[in-house]
Amino acid sequence: MIGQTISHYRIVIKLGGTCKVRVRALDWSHGAPRPRWALLVQAVALVLVALVPKAQAQGLTTPPAAAAPSSSSSPADRVYRNGVIFTADARNRTAEALAIRDGRIIFVGSNQGVAPFVGAATASVDLKGRFVMPGLVDGHMHPLEAGAQLLKCSLNYESLTIAEMQRRIQTCLDHSASEDANAWLEVVSWFQESMRPAGVKTSRSTLDALKTTRPILVTSSFGHTALANTRALALAKITASTPDPIGGKIWRDDHGEPTGLLEDSAYAVFSDLLPKPTDAEYVAAATAALKAMSRQGITSFLDAAAPSESLYAFTVVRRAGGLTARAHFAPVIEPKEAGDLPGAVARVVAFAKQYDDGAIARSPGITVRNAKLFLDGVIAAPALTGAVREPYLMNAGTAEKPHWVPGPSRGPAVYFSADALATVLVELGRAGIDPHMHADGDGAVHAALDGTEALRKALPIADIRPAIAHDEIVEPADFPRYKLLGAIPVLSFQWEKPAGDTLGLTNYFGLARMKILEPAGLLAAAGARIAFGSDWPVDKLDEWFALKVGVTRTNAPSAPPEYGGRLGDDPGLSREAVLRAATIDAAYELHADEATGSIEVGKFADLIVLDRNPLEVPAEEIAKIQVLETVVGGNIVYEASAVPGAR
Repeated sequence: MIGQTISHYRIVIKLGGTCKVRVRALDWSHGAPRPRWALLVQAVALVLVALVPKAQAQGLTTPPAAAAPSSSSSPADRVYRNGVIFTADARNRTAEALAIRDGRIIFVGSNQGVAPFVGAATASVDLKGRFVMPGLVDGHMHPLEAGAQLLKCSLNYESLTIAEMQRRIQTCLDHSASEDANAWLEVVSWFQESMRPAGVKTSRSTLDALKTTRPILVTSSFGHTALANTRALALAKITASTPDPIGGKIWRDDHGEPTGLLEDSAYAVFSDLLPKPTDAEYVAAATAALKAMSRQGITSFLDAAAPSESLYAFTVVRRAGGLTARAHFAPVIEPKEAGDLPGAVARVVAFAKQYDDGAIARSPGITVRNAKLFLDGVIAAPALTGAVREPYLMNAGTAEKPHWVPGPSRGPAVYFSADALATVLVELGRAGIDPHMHADGDGAVHAALDGTEALRKALPIADIRPAIAHDEIVEPADFPRYKLLGAIPVLSFQWEKPAGDTLGLTNYFGLARMKILEPAGLLAAAGARIAFGSDWPVDKLDEWFALKVGVTRTNAPSAPPEYGGRLGDDPGLSREAVLRAATIDAAYELHADEATGSIEVGKFADLIVLDRNPLEVPAEEIAKIQVLETVVGGNIVYEASAVPGAR
């Protein structure tokens, strides 16, 4: 690699592996004239961009699936052979063998080619045809919250009737009968959108019927809705006269009284009322989350709305040597901070200075190079808090004879004004921070793309990688803008199936919009670089079910008959595409693609061994894949059982 830094510009020429010429503007004042030397740098870079493909064509660079000649000078620490190794390189090549030394990949190629790397102390693994691929990179999750929820009263994401929901919560109350009468009960993983029968409504009376005087707060698995009983509302001082906060909604009955359902920032008040976990409990939650991730094959992740407690807990785990995945964090910039956006960005930068470990190294570390911005809520019914371009439909008829017509609501206004969003994105870009925007509805997506366009105009060649998370409904005219603007859709593939949360939108969206719901395949066809993010704990952590849905757009075979078939007209993604979305493309999102995300010489050995080949098994069987071994930086962090053939 040849690198030269000239003031704000950096030219990197990478020969061997995937050949790249990259020019990065680290910081440039919008509107300032560029000096003559800067224009010269750009001209040289353009010449190099033209010459590199010619050099590749003439065989002057080392292909990714081969070792650099000097790599054979000493034995490998560990080799894998006789396998199917999906590299996720630029050509999706496969190999038979690989070698690792000092945490890095030093060879990828044939069984014959790996032989010189085997020494007396080399651990040699005969894969016996098993599948190896890069470790999963989960580009959007909430790990501290997820780890904590493993220890709370849980409704387990199940489709429940009101009576079943009440029985589950009453059981939790009975099991904690010794608790003080004023002790809060927190209930998690409520799949509100899949309550039975469809359209059933919950309210505080649902919880008031339970045998307790304790305050109760039930949070939806989607993370945008909470249900409180009357005692909890009283403690929070939420009454008929309480106004809706910015970025939130208090549901009210016909008399204006709160029903107990609260959306987004409307239930933020409970954060000051609920008992705070201890530092030890935060660390335990982080440890539990990492253990669950290793079993799934996750070697890197983004905490997509990182509170200070998450940064603290994972830092403690790292210092104790227990960090088993590369941890990326995105502190939140709140809509209420719109009055001091430079100050908000400075706060994120301060977090980075305090917690960021610097360049990615062999041992998993912490990076703080992203910032989270919520632009809307969720399109799922009954919340309907996603900002949409066309109105939600409403029933102008009766329950017996419904007549759905456009209603007055397009959801809430996008949480940041256009000017505020453009300003904060540019400020983040100047600070070298990648924005990560929550945008569920097509109105919020459109606003995110407009903001990204403003960022690109202000910093035209800065290497900033804006991500737009969720993108559940996107206006077709906006499909090509992702590629044009270099915006990365971060999608949760498990939502791309018939289920209560998707089919429950049919009446509110109409058939035309339902056809393009969850448009992963359509975005890919328009050239978007798609990254995967599980959004755990919005759903169970089941990466392989999610990847299966990304290919098939079908629910599990065991799902109720009404959830059979495919979702919409979207073609879905190829198997290679879903694997890339959860490896190299998510690594690109996190600015980590030069160090990890693919199995190539020189990169860190972050990889997983699977019990079956996701490129060849029947598509439904992808959901059944089991991870046998998870490796981070050449170190085994999870092993289902000893992989046969190791010595």
